[in-house]
Amino acid sequence: MLGRSPYIVGMTSPGVEALPVGFEHFHRRDFINYQFNRAYALGFADRGELYGAAARVRSAADCIAVFEDLSARSAVAGRTRHAAGYLRLAEFFTPPRSEQKPERYRRLRKLYEAAFAGAGVVRHEVPYASASLPAYRLPAAGPGARSTVLLHGGFDSLIEEFHSIWQRLAAAGFEVIAFEGPGQGGARTLNGRTFDHDWEKPVGSVLDHFSVEQATLIGLSMGGYWALRAAGLEDRIQRVVAWPPVYDWLHRLPPTVRGPVRGMLRHRDFMRWSVRTRVRLSPTLRMVVDQVLYMVGSDDPADAVDWFMGMNARHLGSKRVRQDVLLMCGEHDAFQPPVLARAQARALTMAHSLTVRTFTEAEYADQHCQMGNLDLACQELTTWLLATPDWRDEARAR
Repeated sequence: MLGRSPYIVGMTSPGVEALPVGFEHFHRRDFINYQFNRAYALGFADRGELYGAAARVRSAADCIAVFEDLSARSAVAGRTRHAAGYLRLAEFFTPPRSEQKPERYRRLRKLYEAAFAGAGVVRHEVPYASASLPAYRLPAAGPGARSTVLLHGGFDSLIEEFHSIWQRLAAAGFEVIAFEGPGQGGARTLNGRTFDHDWEKPVGSVLDHFSVEQATLIGLSMGGYWALRAAGLEDRIQRVVAWPPVYDWLHRLPPTVRGPVRGMLRHRDFMRWSVRTRVRLSPTLRMVVDQVLYMVGSDDPADAVDWFMGMNARHLGSKRVRQDVLLMCGEHDAFQPPVLARAQARALTMAHSLTVRTFTEAEYADQHCQMGNLDLACQELTTWLLATPDWRDEARAR
């Protein structure tokens, strides 16, 4: 992992503040270190303060008090964006079923919205089933919009934390609608909507609510899988970006192992025992399992395995995807490694066009979701969008 001076910046849009370049070694534990880098790369944290916080953090649980304190100090100093970012870190490490989770979430959303006040962002509640999905609309910079971009996160994200990405899309001339689907962020914490892998449902609801007939869909992190799933079943999506793809979780394993793993899934009692044993040995795995069970509204450890296996090639339906597709991945992504992107690329046999962009260590963008050089990633994304007009409009014109 590489670190670099915060004064060195990557490519960015005119009028948009540059983000830091470099994936830092804030903490000795990789999972905690990634979360610190996530806040830093997205522009919600100060480098020096993160190094100071890391010295006070021995375990994930320590992050709650440490970042609550940093958030309060930043708020008093009038640094609202940093206050929001630090409270997000405290909220992230708060156990999902803790009574403090909703209260902390409400406070950080107020901080996020205060930080963005005057930026033209408007929050909406999109009707969905018997509740609603949170969404934000950001108009394109300048007169008129080239088209609409829908953007959503993945496994444990809040849509607000990706504001720097919305901002860069808007600066390139796109209207942005950033939303959370069932099981994510406020949709789960405040509105009680549990997860559904059939992502075409929330995407359809968002398109209906905003009366959008054509849009690009961008899925971040695990959201890359759900975006491709939705694109294959929603004709109003004209372009789709998986940042990065999942394709099928079993493709992380050697081919000779995949069959036995599928067989083990039929033995529910064994799976429960296996999950319980493993989470006792790995605090990070415990956090992952707890998050999954919270998203789906279950207490059964075997349901966490089902959730991951629910993201598979058959359910995804890659042959249904006929849009222009961009796959973005990092060569050293520890969460969604490039092997998944390569498998996904081979499966997209019916796509109108396919572009695969693998970011490298030399570009300081090799980590998950390019935390380390988001300006470069956003530049690549907007360049692709601008160079890929909707082919269906061209066909109609002819």
